[in-house]
Amino acid sequence: MAQKPSIPKGTRDFSPIEVAKRNYIFSTIKTNFEKFGFQPIETPSFENSETLMGKYGEEGDRLIFKILNSGDYLDDLRSNVIDSGKFSVHFFEILEGFGIIIRNNNNFNEFEETLKRFLSIYSGLTFDEKEILSECFTENKNEIFDFFSKYKKHDSFNEVTLQFKRDIFKNVYSKYINSLEALNSKKATSLISEKALRYDLTVPFARYVVQHQNEIEFPFKRYQIQPVWRADRPQKGRFREFYQCDADVVGSNSLWQEVELVQLYDSVFSQLGLKGVTIKINNRKILSGIAEVIGASDKLIDFTVALDKLDKIGEEGVKKEMLEKGIAEEAITKVQPLFSFTGTIAEKIAKLADLLVTSEEGMKGVEELLFICDNINEIGLQTATLDLDVTLARGLNYYTGAIFEVAAPKGVAMGSIGGGGRYDDLTGIFGLKNMSGVGISFGLDRIALVIEELNLFPETVTATSKALFLNFGLEEAKYAMKAIAKLRQAGVKVEMYPDATKIGKQFQHADKRGIPYAILVGEEEIKNNQFGIKDLATGSQQKVSFEELLNQLKENK
Repeated sequence: MAQKPSIPKGTRDFSPIEVAKRNYIFSTIKTNFEKFGFQPIETPSFENSETLMGKYGEEGDRLIFKILNSGDYLDDLRSNVIDSGKFSVHFFEILEGFGIIIRNNNNFNEFEETLKRFLSIYSGLTFDEKEILSECFTENKNEIFDFFSKYKKHDSFNEVTLQFKRDIFKNVYSKYINSLEALNSKKATSLISEKALRYDLTVPFARYVVQHQNEIEFPFKRYQIQPVWRADRPQKGRFREFYQCDADVVGSNSLWQEVELVQLYDSVFSQLGLKGVTIKINNRKILSGIAEVIGASDKLIDFTVALDKLDKIGEEGVKKEMLEKGIAEEAITKVQPLFSFTGTIAEKIAKLADLLVTSEEGMKGVEELLFICDNINEIGLQTATLDLDVTLARGLNYYTGAIFEVAAPKGVAMGSIGGGGRYDDLTGIFGLKNMSGVGISFGLDRIALVIEELNLFPETVTATSKALFLNFGLEEAKYAMKAIAKLRQAGVKVEMYPDATKIGKQFQHADKRGIPYAILVGEEEIKNNQFGIKDLATGSQQKVSFEELLNQLKENK
């Protein structure tokens, strides 16, 4: 029975027209990136796990796709843990010493204490190997104790240990590893997976900067357009494989970078026709300050992650999550004004200044927001709106200053179509201190869905040819191919139907492909060095020279 074709959940195939539309967005974003002085780089699709883990918070870490090591990693586990030379060298020695204690003591209640004391003084194994032994012995202590009790008076101890290894340890512990339930999950993961698909482009960029710091001229403005992967629950606008389009600057503390990134957002979305997007801004220092003044500094991450969900789970949902995370009800009451924070940007900043007057960190955030918003207000934006959203948290651990998020125009039910922020400490994780950075990202897939919903793709966005040369036979095809070669050299997308089949079928092919013109070449056209061109939308047809054909196709390019 033939296998039914399918693709993994959260991934998609793209048709030629869909690819053309996505390329239109890519091209628009890329053009603006370069207009603002950003340079392109690329990084591998997967990184060492240690590069990614611990950089996105607990929730983010769970969404990282791990890559299994090549080969039979379970066999490798058995080999490394059970049959390795190092382990085997000490096995009989350990078993003999521990077995003698059990046989002579015969006190089941002291089994675990005896084991713990025995392993603590035994120096022949590493900590991990001792831990594995302890877990295995404790898990199967009934069988072990019964075994040694049964052979308590056995004459040959070596025969007993061989029997024990064969009947109990080898079999039970093999199953133990196979199920992976007996090993700590992080330990198991590190043993079977050392690499992971990248979760975003920012952390790999930080790794790139540190690794290539001697080759880079700072401040370094880079853009990157590549796919990322997240083990998220698929839904509208949320996929497991999707493209990110990032622009970052590292090596500068200047807030003019934030001002430029707001302008970059405005430029891209204006050019795409997405008028009316809202660029939301907040500052991580403000969130830290709020946590400080309500007495919940030790719960900053829990506080910001919950607050970031306000638009998804509502006020009561946020309060419930905060309570579950151990944030006091009194503290939650103090942040009540945040749930209905209204007014102009200037009015909101003034309210924050009053709230955070006792927090040095919070007031720094207020000053940074004031600089960015005042300058954007003075410079002006084309079609976007800048708005201060104090609930905007973006639960990623590495943001330290400004935070951005872009909302689609009103009336479109879609999550954020862009986001970013400043991350003063990110490269420090990889050993490069005092390297401030700030960046933004465009969510290509969601942007495409919004443009589609609003019917804003230009009619010229197409993946099809401009004209189809019909195939009337061998001589006609040769004549057509010479013209096709010249047209392609002039930058016109054209093709010829490969088979000299029924003309009606060839016209149908052009119609289904959305090709606007059909080119007819018969004996008369060849004799007069002409071409018949038919507009398939209107049905009008005329005979033209090659120069006239070229001009007509280029005019309607």
